[in-house]
Amino acid sequence: MSASLGLYRLQKVDSQIDRARTQAETIRKTLENDIELRNALAQVESAQAEYHQISNQLKNAEAEAQAKKIKIEQVESSLYGGGVQNPKELQDLQKDIVSLKKHLVTLEERELEVMLSAEQAEKQLSMAKLELEKVQAKSGNEHKQLLSNQAEIMKDLERLREEREASIAPIAANLLSTYEDLRKQKRGVAVTEINEDTCSSCGAPLNAALQQNAKSAGQLAHCPSCGR
Repeated sequence: MSASLGLYRLQKVDSQIDRARTQAETIRKTLENDIELRNALAQVESAQAEYHQISNQLKNAEAEAQAKKIKIEQVESSLYGGGVQNPKELQDLQKDIVSLKKHLVTLEERELEVMLSAEQAEKQLSMAKLELEKVQAKSGNEHKQLLSNQAEIMKDLERLREEREASIAPIAANLLSTYEDLRKQKRGVAVTEINEDTCSSCGAPLNAALQQNAKSAGQLAHCPSCGR
């Protein structure tokens, strides 16, 4: 077997290993960083916080309105209970009732507004929870498929490592060193083909003498442009 053919076969195996590792890394990142699921969780958290805040506002509005009603009952009791006889005091109590009832109307309007906001916030929370359930179900199926793909890739990598060991065996140490150095320099591709009188990796034209050297069993030919 020629030196170039041995290295070319090794390059084919290494390229498959590189692709498998890239796929495995992509799956790992996808499993660890599911953006859609994170967004759905964030939406639920935001909706829960909004609902909790508005619920507290509603409780406060209800409490204020109830306190005002109690105050009105107390003033009316004083007005109509017969305990106050002074006309001026009776007049003041009547004015107080009018003022309190006017304020109560404002409080009840505010209570109604907050109640409507609370209902809307509750709907938003329910929708966010429903969306999260859908995403979780979808993610569960997708993750199951990804884990299955990951297992297959791991099997392929194990097989490819064995092929690599077999491919390395007949290659001289100095040629293997040159190959590994080029792999580091050329983004994983150290050995390339001649395609229509050009380097298939960089497209540089190759003269007849270099093409003839590339067919030699005992030496390596290098592209004058990219060095592969």
